[in-house]
Amino acid sequence: MMLDLSVVLPVYNEEENLPLLWPELRGVLDALGLSYEVVFVDDGSSDRSADLVRGFRDLDPRVRLVRLKENAGETAATDAGFKASRGRCVVVMDADLQNDPHDIPRLLHEIERWDAVTGWRVKRGEGDSLVRQLSSRIANRIRSRLSDDTIQDSGCTFRAFRRECLRGLVLYRGFHRFIPTLLRMRGYRVLEMPVNHRPRRFGRSKYGVMNRAFVAFVDLLAVRWMKARLLRYEVAEDLGGDRVRD
Repeated sequence: MMLDLSVVLPVYNEEENLPLLWPELRGVLDALGLSYEVVFVDDGSSDRSADLVRGFRDLDPRVRLVRLKENAGETAATDAGFKASRGRCVVVMDADLQNDPHDIPRLLHEIERWDAVTGWRVKRGEGDSLVRQLSSRIANRIRSRLSDDTIQDSGCTFRAFRRECLRGLVLYRGFHRFIPTLLRMRGYRVLEMPVNHRPRRFGRSKYGVMNRAFVAFVDLLAVRWMKARLLRYEVAEDLGGDRVRD
């Protein structure tokens, strides 16, 4: 059944955050007056994250749990959520409480005019440690330089999409960071807009300086190659080009 909205949340060891996130998120979504589902994708968590989501599901059928057999990374969890979603619009956000659910109505408002909207954590310093800020700044500069793109905050995975944007989208490990660039390569209109960024309350970041800077550099070489080899042509004439029937 097609719904108005799917919210996808990759989850990895977030048992302290989920009991706070779910009621806040549910309150925001209920106020929208839309039909929706929330797809929690458990990426092989070793804590009680999956059990907590099952409890949410027992009380609200709009909750869904997609559990990966083992930890496969954020890109895989995001991709699994995209494939499981049934909404005309799809929002993806982190489950660590740093993304603010109250930004979702603003993202959806912009999606009426754009194909995709990606968040920009303008006040990043208020929510992260100095090391996290430094690693993110390095990674974003590398991405911008090598990808030749104007996205200010590629590391922000708080995004909204029209469903058609995700059809045929092929992701590789680590490429969740480059979804806006990949969509622009396919001709979709992508807007970057400021979003709130909240301090981390529990747990710690899964990313550091090395896996932000070095890994991002390697991944960007692949993206740069893809952009350079992208097929660009327009058909000027197709005389007698009736479709071949099976």
